[in-house]
Amino acid sequence: MPAAMEEKPKPAAEPDSHGVAQDINWGDYRDHLTTADKDGHRRWLYPKKPSGFWHEHRKHLSWLLIAIMFAGPWIRINGNPLLLVNIVERRFSILGQIFWPQDTLIFAVAMLVFFAGIMIFTTAFGRLWCGWTCPQTVMMEMVFRKLEYLIEGDAAEQRALDAAPWTAGKFAKKAFKHTVFFGASFIVGNTLLAYIIGSEQLLRIQLDDPRNHIAGLTFMTLFSLLFYAIFARFREQACTFICPYGRFQSALLDENTLIVAYDNKRGETRAPLHRGETFVQRKTEGKGDCVNCRACVAVCPTGIDIRNGVQMECVNCTACIDACDTIMDKIGRPRGLVRYASLDNIAHGTPQRFTARMKLYAAVLTGLITLFLYLVFTRSDVETTLLRAPGSLFQVTADGRIENLYTVKVVNKTMHDIPVELRLEGRPGKVRVMGGSDFIVPAAKLAQTSVLIELKPKQLDGASTKLKLGVYSHGKLLETVNTAFVGPRSSEHDEEHEKHERERH
Repeated sequence: MPAAMEEKPKPAAEPDSHGVAQDINWGDYRDHLTTADKDGHRRWLYPKKPSGFWHEHRKHLSWLLIAIMFAGPWIRINGNPLLLVNIVERRFSILGQIFWPQDTLIFAVAMLVFFAGIMIFTTAFGRLWCGWTCPQTVMMEMVFRKLEYLIEGDAAEQRALDAAPWTAGKFAKKAFKHTVFFGASFIVGNTLLAYIIGSEQLLRIQLDDPRNHIAGLTFMTLFSLLFYAIFARFREQACTFICPYGRFQSALLDENTLIVAYDNKRGETRAPLHRGETFVQRKTEGKGDCVNCRACVAVCPTGIDIRNGVQMECVNCTACIDACDTIMDKIGRPRGLVRYASLDNIAHGTPQRFTARMKLYAAVLTGLITLFLYLVFTRSDVETTLLRAPGSLFQVTADGRIENLYTVKVVNKTMHDIPVELRLEGRPGKVRVMGGSDFIVPAAKLAQTSVLIELKPKQLDGASTKLKLGVYSHGKLLETVNTAFVGPRSSEHDEEHEKHERERH
């Protein structure tokens, strides 16, 4: 029996009406993970199906993100893919712009922009990324979890099914669910593969005889099994065990960060709401608005209790906000017992503010984005490398000119052929491309040739002369490259010149 179809570990106690174990009390909640019991065994979570204002907005955003993900490999901008990360051919396309390994500086600045963006975004809005746009959360909660609800039912039905003995009906339902899960994982895997090898190449492989692509098909199957394992079995542990963001955020959050928070001033002391009890009586008795229904815990996909405060496992999915608002509506109390708020807002009632630390991060991020845009928009269509031919020395022609042989490599970063012409800048001389005058660099390729540069002796600055060459196409300067031209020392040149003069006479 596959591992994902084995019996799941049982909760550590009998669940309440919301399916939440009641007697798990191992001391301070920060001393243990919610997904493990006191012996360290996996505690399987059965989150209740969420619904409400925030869930609807997350659902619509998720549909948009999923549509972009599946359409992305087929979208073209100026003939280039919207996003392509072709590591094998070392070719990358971002928003239709082709990038190569030679664009290392742009990649480095882009990574700095990414990390600086995470810092300021997390400082201001907490883990909004995790709950709303992270691919793991979007696919898990809005695709695989929805399929599970559709096939096995809500949390209570799933728990009952897992606790029931194996029967033909249970086996059929489990087999059907995991088949659907693997099929969805295979589709996701193929989509992500299109971002690596390109949609055209993937389509050719899919339409070709599978026997011609045994290795690729095997790799794709293993890739799909990895996704299947994450969504069918590993689930929330991908966020708590693998992803470092939950731990990273603790260094960025402060009392002014907007997070999903429980208003302890309003909610404490927690106590069940008895029949006929009014909130005036509860307030007199020191009871808060929290009726300890644990609905917020029942819907949490990571199994935490938001009332315990900021926790590493919280992904800001807002399921607890919707669940609590629903209960508040039923008992006639204002919404917002669990809401988006900062700790300072809850403790002192101060409004959300843009702190000095946020301003500093924003200034750094703005500077990095400006630098990134400058590098992108000033990037040349070609990348030229000009080096003296290994082991070659200068040559003296019959008319006394000095020659140096170079190897030139030109990377074409565009999707069309580029004819290239090399010219000396600021110094007279000749530049000859060996093997013909036409030097055409094919689209998205690297071309290499040899170049001979000739200078008159009076143009030399000594044994080594600095040169600047312009790379032109159709008369337009694309970029300039610097190199050194090697010639004889003055005394050597005088001797060579006298020798040539004697030979002439």
